[in-house]
Amino acid sequence: MHTSTITIDVHLDKDKVPEQINWKADSSTADETQKAKAMMLAFWDGADKSALRIDLWTKDMMVDEMADFFYQTITSMADTYLRATNNKEQVADMKKFAKDFYNKFREQQVKENK
Repeated sequence: MHTSTITIDVHLDKDKVPEQINWKADSSTADETQKAKAMMLAFWDGADKSALRIDLWTKDMMVDEMADFFYQTITSMADTYLRATNNKEQVADMKKFAKDFYNKFREQQVKENK
């Protein structure tokens, strides 16, 4: 059996707020450690039937970047859900929500910057 290891290093400031997130996967084509401003990691506990999550973002993650990150994450989750269930109707609903979420964010940004 092949094993792949993913390493995540989170550098914290004195108040334990993430300043930098670095990750590397030993089976990746990338030779260098990758930097990230945010991460979402979820595991499914089959025994408890519950999701275990780690959501972190660095101090320099901008609000517009967070909106992009959520839009792309929700869309990606919809694609994963389609592959797992082939439930096209719910996937369409998820993608519509993601698009509406993103558009609403952009509209709020325009109003705030007037």
